Amino acid sequence: MRSPQTLSEADRRLVAGWAADCAERVLAVFEAEAPTDPRPRDAIARTRAFARGELDVAQEIRRRFVGGGAARDVSAPAAAAARAAGQAASIPHMGAHALGAAAYAAKAAGLAAPDRPTAISEELRWQLRRMSAATRDALRKLPPVGENSSGPLGPGLLASGLLGAIIHEIQAGLADPDHSLPSAWQTARRDAAASVRSPTKPGPAPAGAATSRRARRSASRGRGIR
Repeated sequence: MRSPQTLSEADRRLVAGWAADCAERVLAVFEAEAPTDPRPRDAIARTRAFARGELDVAQEIRRRFVGGGAARDVSAPAAAAARAAGQAASIPHMGAHALGAAAYAAKAAGLAAPDRPTAISEELRWQLRRMSAATRDALRKLPPVGENSSGPLGPGLLASGLLGAIIHEIQAGLADPDHSLPSAWQTARRDAAASVRSPTKPGPAPAGAATSRRARRSASRGRGIR
């Protein structure tokens, strides 16, 4: 039985274009530090070609780890930007990687601007506005982060710490266009902190928040937050 995180091939091609846009927004963060490493840029180009229907699903599934090493030996902001591209390139395998690409891109934006606590929410607003109606409908088919173990949104890296909090906010924004994003974020302590909401503008807790908190506690005990 196919995982609900896979999405149909048509939906994967649809969300791939949006994920490539998200990853490309922070590509400069990586290239400023590693200008001679073409792997993230190549991964984004392949993702766009897949979105246009120019690349075969099976071929791209086999190639999805090609650029994985780009996140090594660079700073945390650059690594997050590289991982955004890597997540986008993994969409032919599972559509849920689109949310991973967006989350890493928002994380990269936040880490690259440590003195601007609104940077992550600013990036998330751009990402949500960038979606077409069809992309939004496709992403709504994905299960809440941390609640389904048959893919990248299951308990683990994408469901934990800052990444998990970001994906919760994206999914809340998908469900409710009027959802209020956090007014500020904290990225200290190895980026494991969650969002900090303005006391004057409290936002609703995303669906599955309690489940994800348990997953984050479990994950943090067993592995480091990347």
